[in-house]
Amino acid sequence: MAETFLDSDLLAKLEQLQIATRRISTGNMRGERRSKRRGFSSDFADYRNYVSGDDTRYLDWKIYARLEKLYLKLFLEEEDLQIHVILDCSSSMNFGSPNKLNYAKRLAAAISYISLCKMDSVNVYGFAGGLDQIWGAKRGKFNAKSLFEFLDNLKVSNETALESSLNLFTQQTKGKGVVILLSDFYDFNGYEPALKNLFGRNFDVYVMHLLSPEELHPELKGDIRLVDSELGFATDISVGKKLLTSYEKTLDAFCGGLKDYVNKRGGNYSLVSTDLPFEKMVLDVLCRKGLIR
Repeated sequence: MAETFLDSDLLAKLEQLQIATRRISTGNMRGERRSKRRGFSSDFADYRNYVSGDDTRYLDWKIYARLEKLYLKLFLEEEDLQIHVILDCSSSMNFGSPNKLNYAKRLAAAISYISLCKMDSVNVYGFAGGLDQIWGAKRGKFNAKSLFEFLDNLKVSNETALESSLNLFTQQTKGKGVVILLSDFYDFNGYEPALKNLFGRNFDVYVMHLLSPEELHPELKGDIRLVDSELGFATDISVGKKLLTSYEKTLDAFCGGLKDYVNKRGGNYSLVSTDLPFEKMVLDVLCRKGLIR
């Protein structure tokens, strides 16, 4: 099943990487991350004065013998990183060559696999009309097969409800973590109402804006009928150089507006063309963007 998304050579490379984040989050278990918060793990950090009731196992008797004062050893505490991959499964994503949804599924598989291998807590969500397809929270490489099966079986819906889906996500999700949102952002209601809740929480937000080559550089000519894949509206148009120039300006403004909105709020925006070789996208672009290292 892994071969559906990622070949064995790429899987081996992904196992050497990890998700980078500015915010390490405390979960219910301890993973492989190290925080600056002091607890009782294996890596020594500092000392503090002993207080009645402290665990005497962590007393440093060598210091007591020398100074006749009780000091407690402190250690760097291991913390759990929550990874949330949110994938748009609306009909508009099921378009293009290479197909946007298939490309997004592969990105979700790669990012999630990296996180599973590093014992991060991984959650994957498929949304369209609602946030109704959920996998997680799981950790460990042995869950990869289940992850790939979930991604392979994600269902496509005719509508996009980005705002209500992300609102439900923020209501259901506790704590901090990394959010990776993969979408073409074709929502009749726009992206601002949907994204504001994500930036109202203490998440590291990575927005991956997926578009196909046909959307970025259309090669249409003559009289054609355009049909909205989600709303079903049909429009007859005559395509010429003037219309294509206007389209490209409108698309540039849309992408630029989304990029500014995300970056000004501390997020990280990437415009992803699905004709970019997949391994280059994961091992080069995502590293330069700071998502993985």
